[in-house]
Amino acid sequence: MKHYWYQKEEYLMSLINKEVSEFSVKAYQNNAFRTITKDNLLGQWSVFFFYPADFTFVCPTELEDLENHYDAFQKLGCEIYSVSCDTEFVHKAWHDHSERIAKITYPMVADPTHALARDFEVLIESAGLAERGTFIINPEGKIVAYEVNAGNVGRNAEELLRKVQACQFVHEHGDEVCPAKWQPGAETLKPSLDLVGAL
Repeated sequence: MKHYWYQKEEYLMSLINKEVSEFSVKAYQNNAFRTITKDNLLGQWSVFFFYPADFTFVCPTELEDLENHYDAFQKLGCEIYSVSCDTEFVHKAWHDHSERIAKITYPMVADPTHALARDFEVLIESAGLAERGTFIINPEGKIVAYEVNAGNVGRNAEELLRKVQACQFVHEHGDEVCPAKWQPGAETLKPSLDLVGAL
């Protein structure tokens, strides 16, 4: 019984501040294959954007939306990595045959061994596919924000961009926090005893 409770608590543990494990995977980007490792994450902000599979339905709308905002992420010093359990060769084939995916210029990461999906705890074991998991990773290689959507619900790149901006702000201003719907330049809060019950 003791072992059961330990497993249950471990399963419910948050991924916030989890350091990404060492990895080495292939990616397709700008008509070439490249290797991505944990070292690529260190020293900059990153977004890992897991999706179920290439040649599907919701996925291309999400990836196109990300591409439409890619310049804005780049200006923040944030790299985008889309990730599925397909191979890099499937990524290239999709890029060559889909009008939406042909626009993509950020790295499309291949995870056929499921190493990343397992590390980020988004692998659907029975299907060998990844959930729609979105992870913001700080320059120290630690997860600072994440969410997982049902497979039939697409995500919003504009809201993800806002979350990256908020994460960067609190990373630089440790004594301030961002309230709901915060945008760059808007008022923040400094937690104190005086604020208790005053908001």
